[in-house]
Amino acid sequence: MTIQQKIKNQALNSEFEFQTSRSSGPGGQNVNKVNSKVQLFFDVGNSQVLNEQEKSILLNKWENKLDNEGKVMFQSQEKRSQLQNKELVIRKFYDALSKAFEKKKIRKVTKPSKAAIESRIKAKKSASQKKQNRGKVDW
Repeated sequence: MTIQQKIKNQALNSEFEFQTSRSSGPGGQNVNKVNSKVQLFFDVGNSQVLNEQEKSILLNKWENKLDNEGKVMFQSQEKRSQLQNKELVIRKFYDALSKAFEKKKIRKVTKPSKAAIESRIKAKKSASQKKQNRGKVDW
């Protein structure tokens, strides 16, 4: 199963650990009573769904996001509902996962056209002429 299929099928959901706490987001008095903030923890090194190559790619790309135990954490507290925040944090995780496995576009080296070179030189000459005209005036 490729990583795109795993993302599409959300095969990693069984390995998520969730933690809830009180949110600082919208909700009025509800904020003081309900745990609507959701944190998602995913242990990259101990994943049963990912193969070793995928794990090494994620460990390299997410090395700044990993804690001491090798877990990556995503959180959401944008909505009032814990369920909506849970759905959002899962979506954030899969977006980050697909971004981590995107191939970098290779830049093709190109030469500027003759017209572009000529227009650049013309602009430089006109700027130079403008500056030369700023000299002192003899009376």
